Amino acid sequence: MNKFEMLNLSDLLKEGTKHLTGKEEAVLNNINAVHQMAQITRTSLGPNGMNKMVVNHLEKLFVTSDAATILKELDVVHPAAKIAVMSSQRQETEIGDGTNLVLVLCGEFLQNAGQLITKGLHPNDVIAGYSKALTKALEILEELVAYKVNDVRSLPEVTKILKPVLASKQYGYEDLLAPLVAQACIQVCPKVPQHFNVDNVRVAKILGGGVLDTSVVKGHVLARDAEGVIKHVKAAKIAVFGQGLDMSKTETKDSVVIRNAEDLLNYNKSEEKAIEKLVKEIFESGANVIVVGGSIGEMALHFLERSKIMIVKCPSKFELRRICKAVGATPLVRLGGPTQEELGRCDLVTVEEIGSTKVTIFRQEAENSGISTIVIRAATSNLIEDFERAIADGVNIYKAMTKDGRFTAGAGATEIELAKRLQAFADATPGLVQYAIKKYGEAFEVIPRTLAENAGLKASEVLPKMYAAHQKGNIHDGLDIEEGSISNAVELGVWDLLATKISALRLSTEAILTVLRVDQIIMAKPAGGPKPPKQGPMDADD
Repeated sequence: MNKFEMLNLSDLLKEGTKHLTGKEEAVLNNINAVHQMAQITRTSLGPNGMNKMVVNHLEKLFVTSDAATILKELDVVHPAAKIAVMSSQRQETEIGDGTNLVLVLCGEFLQNAGQLITKGLHPNDVIAGYSKALTKALEILEELVAYKVNDVRSLPEVTKILKPVLASKQYGYEDLLAPLVAQACIQVCPKVPQHFNVDNVRVAKILGGGVLDTSVVKGHVLARDAEGVIKHVKAAKIAVFGQGLDMSKTETKDSVVIRNAEDLLNYNKSEEKAIEKLVKEIFESGANVIVVGGSIGEMALHFLERSKIMIVKCPSKFELRRICKAVGATPLVRLGGPTQEELGRCDLVTVEEIGSTKVTIFRQEAENSGISTIVIRAATSNLIEDFERAIADGVNIYKAMTKDGRFTAGAGATEIELAKRLQAFADATPGLVQYAIKKYGEAFEVIPRTLAENAGLKASEVLPKMYAAHQKGNIHDGLDIEEGSISNAVELGVWDLLATKISALRLSTEAILTVLRVDQIIMAKPAGGPKPPKQGPMDADD
């Protein structure tokens, strides 16, 4: 026998390489990994979802039910589970909500596929069936539209839509948060709503007080005090400097010899005259508020105070950019008086004390403002961050709504109807793919089942009741978690954005089809030596 015929894969690859192959080692191993990953976040789904306590590699504590944050902080190493996590992260990037839905569906689709493969169905038959089922499911979703937003600037209409989104994150606070998020979004909505930018709705986090003290400010809130004694300016004209306001210092060191009293008096006079000239130019431009991105010299502060000009220091370049957007100013990189076009306008610049924290507020009274800020109050930083995530989801849904304002019934109603119709579609489909289509449809039961389990109800009792209601033609009937009964989700005011459902279905199905196509896993031995440090954010706002 030829010696080359005796070689196996371990002889071809680097020492320490892992090689898994076959149905048990590769396919079912991948399916189990994704299912286990989905089980972590499944209990956090819906209004009654439980929190997870995650301590990341930097020992920072996260207490949240937000799947995007949980997945971001977990260091997942299994390659198949990573595919599902990346799919979920893509949902967060594109829609901003529904990350848990993607991962839960991935886990359920794959578990059902595993049952078929174990019984002898080839993965290619499962892939073909799942692909057909996805196409059919997207057609059914279009038919299940229950409501369409007509006016994205209507406060009552937007509030009604945002309530279920915020309830899924902060149950019990949706009546407080929904009007605030709706108001903040509408304030910064441009003339063409499709151009809405989520970055224009800012969050100011101030510890202390209670959640009920949370409020909206039309304009920008800077969490720091103003310099000097002037704290309140109406009809402000604002000059923004991207640098500090001080005389430049040379890098070389030198000595100055002062021989008499006259030399002492003349010392620094040229510097004093230069700063006085600079402040005079700023004053003559009409500016009565200046914002600087660097340090302010004592002499500059003196002349600015004498000219009745309010001084705000803002060391963060990101905050500086947002202030410019809020007031319509052009940041200057030169020292000198600004032109009228470079000046920003603001109805009121004032320093207020919120709790024990002094903040500078750039408040606009105009109909549309460049920036809108939600000031969150809570007892702990973990709670504030969780509210911030809920608000971010609400703002993202508003953005998606400006592009496609169609909604389906929530509370598990849409999923049960999908399951029912896909099973009927499977019965009418010839060949082995019908088993895969049926299992694909059954997977949607996981959403109402999880909602019931998280609310402390028996899923074995809830699901038959929901199916019975849908068989009678009540396609919008879902689970009322407060009463524990089956009610019309449209009448309850529980909605799900259609774009979220479509995106979640596509991403989860494409992810699991990728996993099902894998029949071998080859993992090289990790390189030795210390790992390179992770690149962290360059600024606290990142």
